[in-house]
Amino acid sequence: MPFISVKTNVEISEEKAKAIKTHLGLAITAIPGKSEGWLMTDIEGGRKLFFKGTEEPAAMVEVSLYGKASNNALNVLTGNITGIMLEHLGISTDRVYVSYMCTEDWGWNGSNF
Repeated sequence: MPFISVKTNVEISEEKAKAIKTHLGLAITAIPGKSEGWLMTDIEGGRKLFFKGTEEPAAMVEVSLYGKASNNALNVLTGNITGIMLEHLGISTDRVYVSYMCTEDWGWNGSNF
């Protein structure tokens, strides 16, 4: 049950958003037991986002996970995510933050897992 939220100051076309969604679906498999089958994504472009004092292309990517993941898996996922931002939006990997939140409390379909 992962959720990935992408916020960027780069404009994102519908076509690019779908490509990013697809690549995030592949990237999430870096974490054992996670797949696109349960992945929810939120992709917001054109935000007023400043990083290092400038409006140069940047992104904040927040990943929420049910359960835990190893540091190695998260490191691989960070590399995948920053690579996706570079490939699809032209955002340099040093202008992307990725944050993680892991929880044992996750609700779906009227109850918690």
